[in-house]
Amino acid sequence: MYGKRGAAAVLGAALLLAGCSSGGDDGDKKGDGAGAGITQQPKAADPFWVNPDGNAAKQVAAYLKDGKKTEAELIRRIASQPTGEWIGPDDPEKEARGFTEAAAAADRTALLVLYNIPHRDCGQYSQGGAADGDAYREWIEGVAKGIGDRPATVILEPDAVLHLVDGCTPDEFHEERYDLLKGAVESLKKLKNTKVYLDAGNAGWGHPDQIHEPLRWAGIDRADGFAVNVSNFYTTEASIAYGKQLSAKVGGKHFVVDTSRNGNGPYMGGDTDERWCNPPGRALGEPPTTKTADPLVDAYLWVKRPGESDGECKGGPKAGQWWPDYALKLAKASE
Repeated sequence: MYGKRGAAAVLGAALLLAGCSSGGDDGDKKGDGAGAGITQQPKAADPFWVNPDGNAAKQVAAYLKDGKKTEAELIRRIASQPTGEWIGPDDPEKEARGFTEAAAAADRTALLVLYNIPHRDCGQYSQGGAADGDAYREWIEGVAKGIGDRPATVILEPDAVLHLVDGCTPDEFHEERYDLLKGAVESLKKLKNTKVYLDAGNAGWGHPDQIHEPLRWAGIDRADGFAVNVSNFYTTEASIAYGKQLSAKVGGKHFVVDTSRNGNGPYMGGDTDERWCNPPGRALGEPPTTKTADPLVDAYLWVKRPGESDGECKGGPKAGQWWPDYALKLAKASE
């Protein structure tokens, strides 16, 4: 999803903003952000780990070094919040271990995003993924080994189920993908302190009736729940309404909401097919917390890292790359 094209292009204007994902690929844990003074949020309401050297923290440090205090304080609104760490394709065990060890050392829970399913993103901005099913299974096992017994919350494969439902992923890959997702849930749920949420689309792509059975085929029964609005812009209110409708069809499962950029809701202008891709005028949403407005909602999370591009549209860099100008606009719109 992060930086990837959603289902809107497939289903048309009626299914606006189908969900896009594009995660970062740096995975750095120390270095250029050391001067930003980033600290953890109070654990009672926000148990997730704030990476003190993520892209936003590095930007804060760079602005401070250049004497740009106003810009630094704006970006600090992003840097001070926990955001998803998107595990890369090359050394998942090392990355997962690094993030979870750092989180455990801070007495927090790591928020990890797994986005490496074969034939990912239907060849769009965030295309890629594991070479085949065996490579994906090996990758998942690497992630699991890296997490170990340390606390982690995992968002599993943004758009993977949605793109089976909307027709974006060719039919010949469907059976394998369901098997891979189910296997991933089972592997991760063997871990002592890991929660797993399968991605389940957003409030604007379609209807819960279209996805509840595919979620069961993908292993939702074994998962802790599902995630909605990942990398998207629908309001928290709309996202909760969608999630509650879907929960009622999958055994009352709980869910989490990505509130990273939904402060102003979805963008309704311009190109219908790319309203999800770096839309203007958006704002940061509710800060991450486990204190939510509904007992079915386990957390508001910043799964998408605000300030990282959705893809090469509207002047943006490649999907998942840090874009300071867009980050500043998100933060300023949240004042």
